[in-house]
Amino acid sequence: MADVEAHITGTIWRIEVEVGDTIDEGDTVVILESMKMEMPVEAEDPGTVKEIRCTEGQAVSEGDTLVVLE
Repeated sequence: MADVEAHITGTIWRIEVEVGDTIDEGDTVVILESMKMEMPVEAEDPGTVKEIRCTEGQAVSEGDTLVVLE
């Protein structure tokens, strides 16, 4: 299993995946908004989305787990 973590503090602007989706390394899973900029959070490993631990509009901190892959 692998966790996709927030690389910056910000707000979840959009979730790009759903539970059960198969993704590849480098695919965008979440878009964060920070300081009026939209920044994609990309998967560092391929896998299947097992769990989404965030919601759109939620504030997150750097290092928070956003998506769990298996």
